[in-house]
Amino acid sequence: MNFESLFDIPIDSVRTPCYITDARLLQKNTALLRRIQEQTGCKILLAQKAFSMFAAYPLIRADLAGTTASGLYEARLGREKFGKEVHVFSPAYTQEDFTQLLEIADHIVFNSFGQWRKYRNQIQSVVRPISCGIRINPGYAEVETDLYNPCIPGSRMGVPLEQMENDVFAGLDGIHFHTMCEQNADVLERTLHHLLPKFDPWLKRCSWVNFGGGHHITRSDYDINILLRCIDSVQSDYGVQVYLEPGEAVALNAGYLVASVLDLVHNGMDIAILDASAACHMPDVLEMPYRPHVLTSGQPNEKKYTYRLAGNTCLAGDVIGDYSFDHPLHAGDKLIFCNMAIYSMVKNNTFNGMPLPDLLLYHGDGKMELVKRFGYADFLERLS
Repeated sequence: MNFESLFDIPIDSVRTPCYITDARLLQKNTALLRRIQEQTGCKILLAQKAFSMFAAYPLIRADLAGTTASGLYEARLGREKFGKEVHVFSPAYTQEDFTQLLEIADHIVFNSFGQWRKYRNQIQSVVRPISCGIRINPGYAEVETDLYNPCIPGSRMGVPLEQMENDVFAGLDGIHFHTMCEQNADVLERTLHHLLPKFDPWLKRCSWVNFGGGHHITRSDYDINILLRCIDSVQSDYGVQVYLEPGEAVALNAGYLVASVLDLVHNGMDIAILDASAACHMPDVLEMPYRPHVLTSGQPNEKKYTYRLAGNTCLAGDVIGDYSFDHPLHAGDKLIFCNMAIYSMVKNNTFNGMPLPDLLLYHGDGKMELVKRFGYADFLERLS
């Protein structure tokens, strides 16, 4: 994607570091997801683990069927700030959390038959309807980074085929699988080819199937036709409601992290120290690993001036990456990191007492909304 040609946000007056979510691009993404739902009858949910900026929920609520949560707090957020359907999956539930989830969730997915046995009587005693399902582990995934691969040997995610139980399945309405990460629809098609024959006896007993997340639906090269074919095929063959729960696709390429250069040092190469941190503000850079695009930059030595961009913490490895520029950097220059609406705000932290970035929502035509400004109190309240 040519971010430079799309970027028209005025940043001269913003305080850094800050996250800017572009409401126009966010709504462009969800408009596509709405069309897919209208065409197929599937339901697409916002996975809040990737994007939880609830100030933007009113902008996208009409385009999506609801939210998914990984635990009690996310479920509460989805219910209180988004409304519509609330789906929950957790590797295991505590009794305290589960009792509260019964008042919030519409769908609850269990990671094991042991958890289903533990809680099924409690669910059946609840007056409000709650649909329950089991997460399966098909033993097949094409995710290259083990940290994000739920099907590697020894994975704790989902029930493998050899542990599926016929009798205990009674009372469950659906099957959930999540095997993808930032991938195209061809991977989904191959996953279904592997999964469907093996889990066919249980799929025939379902009223819904959840394809999980990891679908990069709003990426420019994503093959929508394959996705439509997969959804239609499963819904037709099994008579089920298909759900998808992408997080990244909702806010993909719809946000930025703006940082300022604080200082320039030299140690075998030029190093720019920023007021933003990989460890604190974009942890996927270290975990994935992931190299975000910086506007107007190139690969190392591609342009005339190459710099290592580094954070302002005491962590020696707080390095974002090496980038080149047409012009030398100076203290006070602002750098714009792309695709920073996802897995950034939800994962940031205050290590070293680093300030949390401001949250801004850009509506176009020069209208910038300050959604949240953090301070010392936010750091203090996370400690004891």
